[in-house]
Amino acid sequence: MVKNLFSLLYSRQTSILSGATIIMLTMLLAKILGLIKDRLLAHFFPPDTIDIFWAAFRLPEMIFQIAILAALSVAFIPVFTEYFENKSKEEAFELGRSILSITLVIFTLAAVGIYIFASPIISNVIAPGFTPEKQMQVVELTHIIILGQVILIFGTFFIGILQSFQKFIIPAFAPVFYNLGIILGIVFLSGSMGIKGAAIGVIAGAILHALIQLPLILSLGFRFKFPFKIFHPGVKEIIKLTGVRTLGLAAEQINETIGLRFASLISSGSYTYLTFAQHLQVAPIGLFGAALAQAALPVLSAERARGKMEEFKITLITTLHQILFLVLPATAILIVIRIPVVRLIFGASQFNWEATVLTGLTVAYLAIGLGAQSISLLLVRGFYALKDTRTPVIASIIVVLVNIALIYYFVSILRMDVWSIGFANSIAAILSSTILFWALHFKTGRFNLRGVFTPFGKMLMATAIMGIALYIPIKLLDQVIFDTTRTINLLVLTGISSVFALSVYVALVAFLRVRELQTFVDLIKRATKFQTSIKPKEIIPPE
Repeated sequence: MVKNLFSLLYSRQTSILSGATIIMLTMLLAKILGLIKDRLLAHFFPPDTIDIFWAAFRLPEMIFQIAILAALSVAFIPVFTEYFENKSKEEAFELGRSILSITLVIFTLAAVGIYIFASPIISNVIAPGFTPEKQMQVVELTHIIILGQVILIFGTFFIGILQSFQKFIIPAFAPVFYNLGIILGIVFLSGSMGIKGAAIGVIAGAILHALIQLPLILSLGFRFKFPFKIFHPGVKEIIKLTGVRTLGLAAEQINETIGLRFASLISSGSYTYLTFAQHLQVAPIGLFGAALAQAALPVLSAERARGKMEEFKITLITTLHQILFLVLPATAILIVIRIPVVRLIFGASQFNWEATVLTGLTVAYLAIGLGAQSISLLLVRGFYALKDTRTPVIASIIVVLVNIALIYYFVSILRMDVWSIGFANSIAAILSSTILFWALHFKTGRFNLRGVFTPFGKMLMATAIMGIALYIPIKLLDQVIFDTTRTINLLVLTGISSVFALSVYVALVAFLRVRELQTFVDLIKRATKFQTSIKPKEIIPPE
């Protein structure tokens, strides 16, 4: 039994769907733990205190995204894959060690800067609407969380290597353990340390994030060898690809920071309302959009490296349709039953009805752009596989400027509530996906547009009818049968209505002959026989 378990965990996923399925399942667990984390925060602390924790996360997260993810999650995989495919595994590992050393040096210097200048940045940029006392608490927690982000570099680096080898199970579990560490900090330290306990949990989670992947990394033959070769030839290529992408990530992070900055100015608790709403919205994006996009990148990179551009286009459009097939019904669910979902997940003694309504409205407006955000993740990776980081950055900068202008107009001019930030984000997401799609369309020698938009139109029609099918039972059962002030009744109502609506969606896409339905049916059938289908040559046993 133990041997079979290791065989499963160490197996190689050879297709996008098999890799994406593994990422989806483990990411589902990670998202569930993430929502449990949010629920615990809402249980132990009022929204204006939770504001402190999320504001403390913003600066370390922003620097991490800009300084690290540009190299490790974007440029690293295509270049590492090319070295592994065309040279040798040891050459690829040498490149990996060089990138690790460089990113550690860069982020350590950035961490020192954050530690020194956190106070003025937080009071003027991150959370200007907070009281001076809350701003000082944000600074204290920022100093703790930045240490966790330094440790997180190792885990993120391991994910890049393992996904390049098309091994998705173990790295997909890493975020699960990251959230578990934060949960442990909330549960066991909040009583004695208050909200600081959650920040300590970030450090614990970062350590677990790296440790869970270490045995598999070592089993592949990777070793830490000192000193690292800083000037490895592949480093120059990654820096070249990363340089432009860093500008795009910086624009995206500035965009997110400005959204939260305006939220801090609207009202006490709005920082938390927006953050919780974003967590609900990104759950399907992470489960479906990010999972399929992550699994597609190594395949797209390999097809580009072999010069198979027609296969590249087919892979991209097929994956795009698979993302939309899964994301569109999630969009309908978040829009129609936003209030029951928020009440079920965040409903606690300190999360009152006003907080529920504002969070629900923000979720609904964010959900409008859910499909666009999801396919943008794939389209961007299509450019990365082609080693074009310039086009996504140009698109990102344009979209960010539009989003910032919309947020300013909605909040400062029209004096709208926090949900308007979600609406601005959705408009920007739709613009982003539109620009990226047409740019990639012309760059790759044109897609078959009829083949792209016909399945999309069918899925969109099915989703609209599904939304109506979801709304009617929710209203009828809520008023006639269920007392939704009770959690169990609300859960039953939401479950029955969602199952009915999803059944309508499946029936409609089957009637409209959307082939993605059969694709996922076949995948489920294969999953039941997964253990017997693992080939010995696909398994690298642990040492």
